[in-house]
Amino acid sequence: MAAATTPMVPVWDRFVRVFHWSLVGLIAAAWLTEDAKRVHIWIGYTVLALVAARLVWGVVGSRHARFADFVAGPARVLGYLRDLVRGQELRYLGHNPAGGAMIVALLATILVTCISGWLMGTDRFWGSELMEGIHETAATLILVLVAAHVAGVVWESLHHGENLVRAMITGRKRA
Repeated sequence: MAAATTPMVPVWDRFVRVFHWSLVGLIAAAWLTEDAKRVHIWIGYTVLALVAARLVWGVVGSRHARFADFVAGPARVLGYLRDLVRGQELRYLGHNPAGGAMIVALLATILVTCISGWLMGTDRFWGSELMEGIHETAATLILVLVAAHVAGVVWESLHHGENLVRAMITGRKRA
């Protein structure tokens, strides 16, 4: 069947798409404003609020937004990765098990970054080298995870013949 006539179905709801692209922009802005502390701090608070909203949406949101739809245990993730290496992985309409693990890793790392940044402004951790080290390490880990995430999106897009970036813009994927 030609790509133009392939039925498309809704997968990513508006909240997920706005959250995703807002987070992309805000993480980039946080890196670019590291020396503009006041702006950097407010970006961090905004990211923290977005992640909190996403955690709620992961419980009450639409089917493919819910954590129950894509968070898998280690055995399932490793099985998926094993199938991936063999070129036998299944195509998922929502996130595949590795993608689900990536979302959990990114959300957790972003939370550590936000919370450690907030703690550095408290009396207890003001000037704390330990907290600053945690913050910087977590922020760097976000970049590593983002690179792996983008590589995974490119791989899956090429391997399954669908544009996952477009799907995260339109919310629709091939049925």
